[in-house]
Amino acid sequence: MKIENYTVVSEFVLQGFSSFREHKIILFVIFLTLYLLTLAGNATIVTVISFAHHLHTPMYFFLSVLSTSETIYTLVIVPRMLCSLTGLSQPISLAGCATQMFFFITLAINNCFLLTAMGYDRYVAICKPLRYMVIMNKRVCALLISGACSIGLLVAIIQISSVFRLPFCGKEVAHYFCDILPVMKLSCAETTLHDITNFIISSLVIVVPMGLVFISYVLIISTILKITSAQGRKKAFATCASHLTVVIVHYGCASIAYLKPKSENTRDQDQLISVAYTVITPLLNPVVYSLRNKEVKDALHRVIRKTPLA
Repeated sequence: MKIENYTVVSEFVLQGFSSFREHKIILFVIFLTLYLLTLAGNATIVTVISFAHHLHTPMYFFLSVLSTSETIYTLVIVPRMLCSLTGLSQPISLAGCATQMFFFITLAINNCFLLTAMGYDRYVAICKPLRYMVIMNKRVCALLISGACSIGLLVAIIQISSVFRLPFCGKEVAHYFCDILPVMKLSCAETTLHDITNFIISSLVIVVPMGLVFISYVLIISTILKITSAQGRKKAFATCASHLTVVIVHYGCASIAYLKPKSENTRDQDQLISVAYTVITPLLNPVVYSLRNKEVKDALHRVIRKTPLA
């Protein structure tokens, strides 16, 4: 189709889970439950860290910021997805689609680099314990947080300006939210250059932080193995277990979704992968940190018993 023959599209229709029509009620109940658990879990994490003074450390500061980011990230995606499952979904304007995509990209990349900052925090805590509070001071923590957010904002601005400069012929987005590739597929114009640019950017924002986390853990493990006490090694590994679990799932899902060959998966497979990083991963954060982290569990028990946290 030639670009001069296209009809101007002013809105999109998100097809949602059209391949699973007979299971929509079941999916709605499952996703609503996960959504509410995610909101409650992340809100609990932020509240506990805010009130428990002994958790006012860099590690838990990063965790509270990550929980806040994950909560907003979920609010951007899931409500409209739930509406589509009930049949109440309305067309989304180009501006609305661009806004959703902007927040999705910003928060997703922000989360990637927040996990990297948390990896660096664990590296300093284990490899340079005597200088931990000196190195991880408030200024450094603020710079790491603002750096993660700035990278997310910059990439989002670049991606949005690139995608929504294209002319669109189709209006049915084969997804439950405005993700980059499904939207670009509706363009009348040649998108090869945009696809290459998107792949390069996706590779950088996934591989770079993932590589930095990998380097951190190589140094962490080499330091832990030098500890002579078995109890000391166990304690050191325990401080990293929660973060490492979240990192593996988060970067694993992101890599499968955005670094795989373009035609490798079917639409249904792509949607299932998307569910993993838009619905399940945000829930993983509070679950892992509340179940595997003794300090958070103890603080949570104190909140439940309404005893002083200081």
